Amino acid sequence: MTTVNVGLVGVGNCASSLVQGVEYYRDGDAPGLSHPVCAGYAVSQVRFTAAFDVNAAKLGRDLSEAIWTPPNNARRFAGVPHLGVPVADGVLADGVGPGSAGPVDPRGAATPAAIAAHLAATGTHVVLNFLPTGAQRAAELYAEAALEAGCAFVNCMPALIARSPEWRSRFAAAGLPLIGDDLKSTFGATLLHRALVDALAGSGVRLSGGHQLLGGGNMDFVNLTDGDRLASKRATKSAGAGAATHVGAQYVPFLEDRKVAYIRLDGEGFGGSPLEVELRLVVEDSPSAAGNALDAVRYAKAALDQGVGGLLREPSATLMKAV
Repeated sequence: MTTVNVGLVGVGNCASSLVQGVEYYRDGDAPGLSHPVCAGYAVSQVRFTAAFDVNAAKLGRDLSEAIWTPPNNARRFAGVPHLGVPVADGVLADGVGPGSAGPVDPRGAATPAAIAAHLAATGTHVVLNFLPTGAQRAAELYAEAALEAGCAFVNCMPALIARSPEWRSRFAAAGLPLIGDDLKSTFGATLLHRALVDALAGSGVRLSGGHQLLGGGNMDFVNLTDGDRLASKRATKSAGAGAATHVGAQYVPFLEDRKVAYIRLDGEGFGGSPLEVELRLVVEDSPSAAGNALDAVRYAKAALDQGVGGLLREPSATLMKAV
């Protein structure tokens, strides 16, 4: 059976939910899965062949154990058997921000050449980037390693990769697929915000402003306590979100992996009459993102099979916030 061999960059909550999801949906008959078969591949054909992290507590552990290692706090919804995939030392660069220094004991001595060699040795097809927001240099080094190893690259974070003409050109020249940037949740704040904007604009409402305020207790929100890193998240979440939209994030420890989103839109309707829309959403953050990640790796592998390189525009537009 042909498989989709996936290498994970960052073994955090999103990786935890994805790894659990492959086990949970192995038979493809449980609720909550949009595409049991995507791009010709069933969930049961997805395998994890490599994993990289810089947290000393996760290094050397089997992936099935590392996904439960603190500071991970994603919801447990599936048992994961031993996978035979030890977590390898990754590239540090800018992957650990100031706000994350406490919960993480960083290592990260690997080079892109070492990462590429590991990807090749493990037969990895698709590299899935789950690095923290703001890790631009680290994302670039992993993209470099993917090119060297002949792998497709899926950038799930706001780092500027799929939006970069240089990276698009390099992946196209190598005949390797590229999907990005910044993964959407299957059902999350960005989806709802943009749907509201489209519905109002389609009804003739002229939007004048609004906000999207987010709270959560996972490492993503710890990372976003750094203003510089929050800025890159604002850029991708604001795209398509209407006029003068403010995006804010707050770390709330007791929420753990739950995300609470408050969305507000202001505008003018018929005759200049004022209009206000407010919405509150509560969702488990990482499981909400895992479904689109599962689709992305299958689209990337199908493109790899067909020899299609460069930016995959349709999957990127469907699954990512910014492209």
